[in-house]
Amino acid sequence: MSTARTHVTSAVSPRPRVNLALQGGGSHGAFTWGVLDRLLDEDGLDIGAISGTSAGALNGAVALSGYVTGFQQGSASKQTAAGTPGGAPEGTAGEAIRRARKHAQKALHDFWQDVSQHGPLVSPMTLQADGQLKSQFNFDQFPAYQWLNMFTRAFSPYEFNPLNLNPLRDILVRHVDVEALHTGCARCGIPLFVTATSVRTGQARVFSAEQLSLDALLASACLPFAFQAVEIDGEHFWDGGYTGNPALFPLIYNTPNSDLLLVRLNPLQRDDHPTRSIDIIDRLSEITFNASLIGEMRAIAFVKRLLKEDKLDPGRYKNLHMHMVADDAGMAEFNASSKFNTDWAFLQTLHQLGHRAASEWLTQHREQIGHSSSFDIEGFFLGQHPHP
Repeated sequence: MSTARTHVTSAVSPRPRVNLALQGGGSHGAFTWGVLDRLLDEDGLDIGAISGTSAGALNGAVALSGYVTGFQQGSASKQTAAGTPGGAPEGTAGEAIRRARKHAQKALHDFWQDVSQHGPLVSPMTLQADGQLKSQFNFDQFPAYQWLNMFTRAFSPYEFNPLNLNPLRDILVRHVDVEALHTGCARCGIPLFVTATSVRTGQARVFSAEQLSLDALLASACLPFAFQAVEIDGEHFWDGGYTGNPALFPLIYNTPNSDLLLVRLNPLQRDDHPTRSIDIIDRLSEITFNASLIGEMRAIAFVKRLLKEDKLDPGRYKNLHMHMVADDAGMAEFNASSKFNTDWAFLQTLHQLGHRAASEWLTQHREQIGHSSSFDIEGFFLGQHPHP
């Protein structure tokens, strides 16, 4: 992969620039929507690049689609103004960026609202509109959910869904501009990296630039028990969470930025001891989906320690500034079964949690961007008792 070093030519931004790493987690991705919504405010951050997996990849693709559309419209307005007598007014240089950020925010809102409206297709367990069960966002106590869970483990998607119907494709068609993803780096300086897992090799495959497609996004979000593997160029792929949730190395090797902000959805630690088979399976899935991230964090911590001890050449190795937005306490009441809940009330709750978490992080750590990490990798990811 070539290093992406294209940046937008504009007035100097007052916002610090970071790379974003967006985790997957089903409908819990609405938390990331809230985070991005806050970061895209005028007093938020500039995005250098995005690496996403599953719901993180969808958030990144939707946001970048809206961003590029808004940027193009803003650039067109700037050119029109420049052609009028007297030239472009002062301050027009940033209009494309302002419009891009607003379009990205709207694109994310419209995408998640669409997911909610088509929830019964995406998730047959979506709560009904009569409001009787609005307070129960977890599905694991519902007999129908338990039956469905057992059904998908007894029959493969090749058996119960031979036509390979996937309503998520229709939603993505409405909200993702593939051409915008291809030009996101060249026009706006924001490359997108999407991770999927090769069924054949068991290795991560990172799609970027011209490789990005709706199939790549569907592959990144392809749960093996729910959907048939996605075929791309003769290769079959499953959810990227098994090998990179999200993958950090594309941001390290392919961008010049040294600040990396992880938006984390999956808990590293759960205090309750699972005893039901469904809870055991869910916890094993969480552990599996965290394993690759922990491995990359271990490597980053090791390199940072060697750099600090002057045992590595700083000209060859980045001294990364690591940051993280999460809300383990706020998300604790929502177990793995709620990742299938696409009820609008639930998605809005997650959005509010993400928006608040991002606001708190900006208040506490914004000044550290470009200077230092805002959390201890070894203490959090490699310790015995991580804390949010």
